[in-house]
Amino acid sequence: MHQTYQPETVEARWYPIWEESGSFRPEVNPAGEPYSIVIPPPNVTGVLHTGHALDHAMQDILIRRKRMQGYAALWLPGTDHAGIATQNVVERELRKEGMTRHDLGREEFIAQVWAWKAKSGNTISTQMRKLGDSTDWSRERFTFDEGLSAAVRRVFVTLYDEGLMYRANRIINWCPRCHTALSEIEVEHEDDPGELTHIKYPFKDGSGHITVATTRPETMLGDAAVAVHPDDERYKDAIDRMLLLPILDREIPVVADDAVEREFGTGAVKVTPAHDPLDFDIGQRHDLEQIIIIDTEANITEAGGPYVGMDRFEAREAVRSKLRELKLVDKVEEHPHSVGHCSRCHTVIEPLLSLQWFVKVQPLVGPAIDAVKDGDTTFHPRRWENSYFHWMENLRDWTVSRQLWWGHRIPAWYCNACDETIVSVEDPKECSCGSSDLVQDEDVLDTWFSSALWPFSTLGWPDETDDLARFYPTNVLVTGFDIIFFWVARMMKMGIHFTGEVPFPDILIHGMVRDTEGKKMSKSAGNALDPIELIDEYGADSLRLALIQAAAPGHDIPLSVDSIDAARRFGNKLWNAVRFVVEFMDVSDVPVDGGYPDDPGPEDAWILSRLSSVVSEVDRLLDEYRLSDAFAVLYNFAWSEVFDWYLEMAKSISDADATRQGAMRQTLGAVMRDVLKLFHPVIPFITEELWSHLGERSKLLIVAPWPEVPSFESPSEMESLQGVVAGIRQFRSQHQIGRKVDMRVTIATSSDDALPVWWYDQVASLTGATPKAGARPEPITGYTRVSANGVEAFIDLAGLIDFDAERPRIEKTIEELEARITRSKEKLENANFRDRAPAEVVAQEESRLAEIEAELVKQRHQLTELG
Repeated sequence: MHQTYQPETVEARWYPIWEESGSFRPEVNPAGEPYSIVIPPPNVTGVLHTGHALDHAMQDILIRRKRMQGYAALWLPGTDHAGIATQNVVERELRKEGMTRHDLGREEFIAQVWAWKAKSGNTISTQMRKLGDSTDWSRERFTFDEGLSAAVRRVFVTLYDEGLMYRANRIINWCPRCHTALSEIEVEHEDDPGELTHIKYPFKDGSGHITVATTRPETMLGDAAVAVHPDDERYKDAIDRMLLLPILDREIPVVADDAVEREFGTGAVKVTPAHDPLDFDIGQRHDLEQIIIIDTEANITEAGGPYVGMDRFEAREAVRSKLRELKLVDKVEEHPHSVGHCSRCHTVIEPLLSLQWFVKVQPLVGPAIDAVKDGDTTFHPRRWENSYFHWMENLRDWTVSRQLWWGHRIPAWYCNACDETIVSVEDPKECSCGSSDLVQDEDVLDTWFSSALWPFSTLGWPDETDDLARFYPTNVLVTGFDIIFFWVARMMKMGIHFTGEVPFPDILIHGMVRDTEGKKMSKSAGNALDPIELIDEYGADSLRLALIQAAAPGHDIPLSVDSIDAARRFGNKLWNAVRFVVEFMDVSDVPVDGGYPDDPGPEDAWILSRLSSVVSEVDRLLDEYRLSDAFAVLYNFAWSEVFDWYLEMAKSISDADATRQGAMRQTLGAVMRDVLKLFHPVIPFITEELWSHLGERSKLLIVAPWPEVPSFESPSEMESLQGVVAGIRQFRSQHQIGRKVDMRVTIATSSDDALPVWWYDQVASLTGATPKAGARPEPITGYTRVSANGVEAFIDLAGLIDFDAERPRIEKTIEELEARITRSKEKLENANFRDRAPAEVVAQEESRLAEIEAELVKQRHQLTELG
């Protein structure tokens, strides 16, 4: 073994071995109970970021453990065709050549995109391998592959036949730059300082005016009414009266509608049905005209009168200027508000009335809500269920058509002879009227439409495949909170509707990876961490462990280079521990399972009993999806008990008789093997490498059985041993007494047989002291006492301590502690401090006081011992 762990060498070695051995396939456990996870498909254009690294590490932990527990574990990988993102990438390449997609035509452009995918679309799959993802690559899927495309068509046609898919004019999010409708997930909302312009709308009869407030004065050109709340006394007499629209002098009514918020602005709102979703709904209820005054280029249409052809933002200032000229601006005030931007090109989106395809969501929502309420699907943590309910109960119909070329083309054809719409799984040859003059819809489906089918379409649906029968429903979905609404909710709706079952009984929600100050990571902020660069420097295991350690359930995850470096240091510690066992304790060829000693020594029985308890605790926490807690328990056990205690105790046993040495070596092998197994799901590379040195070389750890440790009875004297050893070590440290300096320690017991010989041997070995049984010294002046679990150890200070120098030092320390206690008590007794300071600050001060008081007791005790 190398003296230190070299992750770059080890990680490059093991992944090909795992993959070529078939270890990632569920068939490795052919008789096992099925267990499946489908990976949230990253965009085919994407590269691995820290969010992916966390998400994949969590899934890999679950799948690797289940594989080791004997399940037929399937982690199905794949990528999303990412319509708008992929199209943008290829269009950028074309622009470098001075071309657009229209120069190529649709078929040639799509061929170019497929060529790009073949050349550059596998980047993230390569990076997933680098991270250690144990996915079954033989089942890898792509949302635009032949099978998934067939599923998409079947779903579209079925929804249409059921009356749940329709085409209509509705308000959608439109990107003037990308020239397509956008889903809500494709819109990023950013704070804008904004202004609220208060405009006077005169009554037609000249008897006064109503003032409305708007952040978008240019859209008044498309106003069809002014709305007020029916219970608003201020406008009771204005309802049903006619107003003259400023500038254009178009007559518009005052309508009463419950959707108006009386508290916003003046309580009267302009209604622009073609450019605002709320206004559209009001317009539908009152049969108002839909006037489109902004086109797909974000310019003013002819309906905008004198402003035709003007950019929307230019028109905003021009309209406001004209209103001022007409003395119809009451006031303009600052009004910060959120403005939607295209997530791809960052253009301000335009709410636009457009002819699009929609999914009617209400019939799908009820069963998806009931599934969570009835416990068929559970969120972890449970608090996310309320967010899910709120979102589902307030859904609008889903705009699924996109004005792109790359994507699943909508399977609808229009007959030029009779205007009939034909929706079909197969391409139709002719219309029912006999005409073959058919034109297919130009639009494609929202990327999230195919993603919503991912859990069952990837397993072969609509065909009744063996994988679908065996692995659907999947067992758990692991994802971030940010896509609960846009992906999780849609998978629930589609899964239940098309299979009759929830797609997953458990949903594990994690937070966002942030920097240590809680800020979102971004290149522009200079705080982004590139996981591939981190892997190259620290190793994938270190990154995975650091992420999991910080991933408290449902909370954002603080990540720093320091935490990753700390994880690497743990890897080195584990490496050194196994190297010590293999090379210095001569332990090797450990069986892949079992191998626990029949007659363990007391030290062996202690560590085995602790191992048994830790395995049970880790299993419980992992079953509850408390991954960070599980590995905290394991980390502390490995470091504080196996490395710091058992390995040290094993050194003294190496000189014992053959029987005891044999039990110790068996124990060392079994414990270190099980520690490697328990850690394997989170740090798979180093554990597999270490197992190759420790255990049966013909067996891979990735498919080794998960630990099942029999119960062992721990010796009752272990707690007192640890307490006495810790006390003696602390005394040496405090007084800077080297280990080679002998210390005489009297162990006060009721009889010579009260403590076994091994206990004294370990105290001597672990502390360098000379312990012996004896009576409690009387008086105890000249001794310092260590007490642990009913055992008292008295350290003879003669020759170790300069009494004359030590006494004034302790007295000075006591004086300083008493002064600190006085200051702390005064602070805590101050009413202003308790009333104004945050609760955690008060608690910290109380904790600090308790620590100082405990130290004072200790120092006074030491002074007494000096005499």
